Amino acid sequence: MQPTSIDLPTAGRLSLWGDVRRPALLSVAMLGSMPQRETTVSFECRTSGQRRHYFTGPLLLDVLRAAEPLFDPGERKDRLRYLLAVLGRDGHRAVLSWGEIDPEFGNTPALLAVTMDCQDLTEQGPHLVMPGDRCGSRHISQVTGIRVCAADRLWG
Repeated sequence: MQPTSIDLPTAGRLSLWGDVRRPALLSVAMLGSMPQRETTVSFECRTSGQRRHYFTGPLLLDVLRAAEPLFDPGERKDRLRYLLAVLGRDGHRAVLSWGEIDPEFGNTPALLAVTMDCQDLTEQGPHLVMPGDRCGSRHISQVTGIRVCAADRLWG
């Protein structure tokens, strides 16, 4: 099932689907039960200037691994052909590559945050946090969906 920004069943949940063995509907509580990381990020927001926030949540990589992507685990580089499309409740979207978040390649410790500035995000939904981004455009609040997709279709 492919969610849009308006058809998510309830606030605070996200659909994880695509080229995975275990698609899931995840709540903030489920994400909160996973091993947590914390990070403080600063970024420039075009409309409101410099922003700084403290987040906690599981690594995006850990959440995605639990869904068991369909890449060949015996082929180290196979995972580099996978894309991650992230959708926020307001329609904000971003596309990441698996290589960006994989420790053997880009090693960006992206989070699906369950708290922001010590405030619980259960009602809002998790936030995608991209440490190291200078601009806040890939920080997506109220994530409603993540699609994992092999990029093979891009090449015909």
